[in-house]
Amino acid sequence: MKVYILEDEVNIREYILSLAGNIPYLQVVGHAADIATAQKEIQQLQPDLILADIELKDGTCFTLFNNIKTDAHIIFITAYNQYAIDALNLGAFAYLLKPVDTAAFNETIDRCHKKTEAYRLTKQQLEIADSHYQKKDPPRRIVLKNFDFIQIVAMEDIVYCQSDKGYTTFHLKDGSKIIMSKVLKEYEALLPEDTFIRCHQSYMVNVNYISRYYKEGELLLTNTHKIPVSDRKKSIVIDYIERLA
Repeated sequence: MKVYILEDEVNIREYILSLAGNIPYLQVVGHAADIATAQKEIQQLQPDLILADIELKDGTCFTLFNNIKTDAHIIFITAYNQYAIDALNLGAFAYLLKPVDTAAFNETIDRCHKKTEAYRLTKQQLEIADSHYQKKDPPRRIVLKNFDFIQIVAMEDIVYCQSDKGYTTFHLKDGSKIIMSKVLKEYEALLPEDTFIRCHQSYMVNVNYISRYYKEGELLLTNTHKIPVSDRKKSIVIDYIERLA
């Protein structure tokens, strides 16, 4: 697997080069510290995998990937930055946090090597991540991605989310369902808090679909579904409804 590394911090780049050098099936074919160089070399070298820092001195790698054609698998590298992490999660991208942990690096590379299709990117994924990261726009869409499909879902189309045994089911306004193998807490961090209420340990509801609240602890949605409200969440739900009155 041919690898290209895009990282402008010399120490980190050298460290990643050393980590990659310890994996027998990886062959580092090039590296760069800036977008301009990477744009030329990636198209020439055609790597199978690109390890890319998000923010470079001459731009972001989102812009780079929007401007070039590549079938490479992408793993992003980022320092802790909430906007960056939210952007990557909204786009359903694989990423590593700085300082890069050796075990996490090896595990991520191994997963990519075994299930390469899951690490390809689409223009829609890039657009969603880039919009949130650079423009600081509130998220309007989210990428739901597993090993079988990638689906772009508008926030306004999500009626509610239901958690069960480590899975989260997205219930959409057209009646369809999307089951993801992640816990609800991970999506709670991405769904806009002014639109989605965590009304129960197992449920998060889009407030625009709430039709009625029963004081014994139940929400009636516009699609006639009934959603439980836990005792701990009753005050949050009531406060929201009273603000609308």
